[in-house]
Amino acid sequence: MASLKELEKEVNVLDLEASFKEACLDKEFVNLVKALHLNPKEAMKKTSQLVNSLEEKKNCQECKGLYMCKNAYSGCQVIPEVKEDSLYFTYKPCKYQQQVYEKEKEQNKKIRMKDIDTKDKKQIPVIKWLDTFYEEFDVMQNKKGLYLHGSFGSGKTYLISALLNELHDVKHVSVEIVYFPDLLRSLKAFDDFSYNMNRFMKTDLLLIDDIGAEKVTEWGRDEVLGTILQERMNQHKTTFFTSNLNMKELEEHLSLSSSGVDKVKARRIIERIKQLTEDLELIAENKRN
Repeated sequence: MASLKELEKEVNVLDLEASFKEACLDKEFVNLVKALHLNPKEAMKKTSQLVNSLEEKKNCQECKGLYMCKNAYSGCQVIPEVKEDSLYFTYKPCKYQQQVYEKEKEQNKKIRMKDIDTKDKKQIPVIKWLDTFYEEFDVMQNKKGLYLHGSFGSGKTYLISALLNELHDVKHVSVEIVYFPDLLRSLKAFDDFSYNMNRFMKTDLLLIDDIGAEKVTEWGRDEVLGTILQERMNQHKTTFFTSNLNMKELEEHLSLSSSGVDKVKARRIIERIKQLTEDLELIAENKRN
């Protein structure tokens, strides 16, 4: 006689098969499975997520602005990707959200510590950390930065930018604030790769904004990010990060390059980040809505 666990497993498999067969009635679903070169077993296990990705794609096609966004994360679309015969899902900003990012980059260049709004109590632990960092900061000391991760639009970049701008103006330290996907794109376009890499390796304070939003390549992960972090560790330079991913999620993201899965190199990057930073989470209301 089959055990309860075995019966439950059989029921779950039957449910998955039924959901998959129903989804296959939709030509778009079938075409998506073919485009991703998924075997039926893998596709069946992720049927609901694949269907959701198609729904979000349709939402984006019909959308005329962020105010209309129906997706799980405002301004972002879940994208299925296959690496090493396994299916993964990542979030990518839409064109409207990208416009918001560009506007925020300009605004973040001007903000100062006095501009921080303390009404959102969920931000208080981060604000206290930033205040302490500012009071204790000495460019001659080896001080850890911050890996600030959390929900979309919670103000992560805004808060760290306020700190770095304040230190630049008052304590006259050099600062670089770079949106990581843009950094990778711009480095490919720069005529003098070494000169611009040197900027990011040598500046007193560096914020790598939105790490985890980039398309992972071996070049970007190992030659760019790995080199910058190693040099900043060697030179005792303070480094900050913002991300929508916690460290475990970031490690998984970094392991999935276009060349396949490499958990060892991803782990190496994460260990460097841990040596350079303290880890804080910020889950707050989306201030972009």
